Amino acid sequence: MASCSILCSSQLQFHSISFRKNFAFNSHGSQGSLAFASRLKQQRAITCNSTASKQQFEIVYDPDERISKLADEVDRDAPLSRLTLFSPCKINVFLRITKKREDGYHDLASLFHVISLGDTIKFSLSPSKKDRLSTNVSGVPLDDRNLIIKALNLYRKKTGSDNFFWIHLDKKVPTGAGLGGGSSNAATALWAANQFSGCLATEKDLQEWSGEIGSDIPFFFSDGAAFCTGRGEVVQNLPPPVPLDVPMVLIKPQEACSTAEVYKRLRLDQTSKVDPSSLLDKITKNGISQDVCINDLEPPAFEVLPSLKRLKQRIISASRGGFDAVFMSGSGSTIVGIGSPDPPGFIYDDEEFRDVFLAEANFLTREPNKWYQEPASSSACSPPSEHPESSSAR
Repeated sequence: MASCSILCSSQLQFHSISFRKNFAFNSHGSQGSLAFASRLKQQRAITCNSTASKQQFEIVYDPDERISKLADEVDRDAPLSRLTLFSPCKINVFLRITKKREDGYHDLASLFHVISLGDTIKFSLSPSKKDRLSTNVSGVPLDDRNLIIKALNLYRKKTGSDNFFWIHLDKKVPTGAGLGGGSSNAATALWAANQFSGCLATEKDLQEWSGEIGSDIPFFFSDGAAFCTGRGEVVQNLPPPVPLDVPMVLIKPQEACSTAEVYKRLRLDQTSKVDPSSLLDKITKNGISQDVCINDLEPPAFEVLPSLKRLKQRIISASRGGFDAVFMSGSGSTIVGIGSPDPPGFIYDDEEFRDVFLAEANFLTREPNKWYQEPASSSACSPPSEHPESSSAR
């Protein structure tokens, strides 16, 4: 609570006066009141002298209480006013880049799968006609550069909804990681906006619309596992190709890979020639192994960040077969070890890796007509990196 006090010596009884003004959401209100409130915040103490009488009183300035009252009014009037949702990330079990398109993007063929690491997003209906986003980490844009705000704007554009929101993003997924954290946030925001509006749109509508703001976003409207083609927006829903309880560990260095720079260095004549459908068949029949976890973006990403190649090689060497597969997810810079939740010991012992992001995870799906649920045991081992959240579709 923001407060200030005006103190005067007095023989009279102490009085308490409350002065409240919603300065955050009523920008067209009285300029005089706003100026007075500003002066009160800056003034700590004033000594007053009076020949007739001396009083002592305190003026308390409390904008938070006014905001809470507005929120309570919204709660009373709306059938749904607050919603907390889990926003999980994904890995690419394999990622083939098949060609470059005339529009400058690349066609891909990839097995996407949601995993149990994710963010938590709290939505509340706003009494004003403006979205307000807050988060627990610095460096994340809070305006319409953020995919959450882009998604809410998109929903209003498509449906005519006039709902606006207060949103708090509790971030656990590192950005610049190849895990689709921002895309998941956008999909979660579209789902939330639709719930608040009484489901004006179908899930198919949300999936199709979401491709306008990010290539990875449509995937999250699958059941959790999908074979994705095109730019990633063509989503073929799949039954889980591997058991959901297969453990994994995510290891991400502080450095991030620029998606644009990775694609700039991509040479199609040096990519794998393996048929993506055959990779999917092998995984479905035999599970995950090193030979099927092909990522055509690894070579250019390792050019951008040579230390990432050394990290992958060292994990493979140190694990001594402890992982079924070790590979990079998306355009990096997360290295995924499938088959064990434990990183090699050097990650803990070597000073070079003191600041890496570590998390254990499992595969995750969702039930029809419900959003993803956070597993009770899901937790990150270290805080997320602080990089701006933005769309990275290429």
